[in-house]
Amino acid sequence: MTALPTNVAPHAGLRVDSLLTASAAAPGGDDCATGVGVYLLVRNTGGVARTLTLATPQVVDGDLAVADRPFTIAATTGIHVIPVPDLYRNPSTGRAAITYDDATGLQIIAVRVP
Repeated sequence: MTALPTNVAPHAGLRVDSLLTASAAAPGGDDCATGVGVYLLVRNTGGVARTLTLATPQVVDGDLAVADRPFTIAATTGIHVIPVPDLYRNPSTGRAAITYDDATGLQIIAVRVP
């Protein structure tokens, strides 16, 4: 897994198009920080939809796993914004695990808006 750095948006704003262009999704998956104001910005430059999945490590009632959260990233439709609250925080790593059905054409960055 590749650790996505968290880009903090300053008060003057953050230019994300050049950051996205330089940041391809890793075929083996990525991980990122979680918390209030943390978002994934994802662009699919490919010709087919892709699925990005955030692992949900929680369990309820002692042993019932909470299902992971899939997001469909449509082909060539701009930038998708996905919030990454602490719900997705893996207690052993402190980060959210991200997987893809196919990383081809996906560009992804993590952003924190203070």
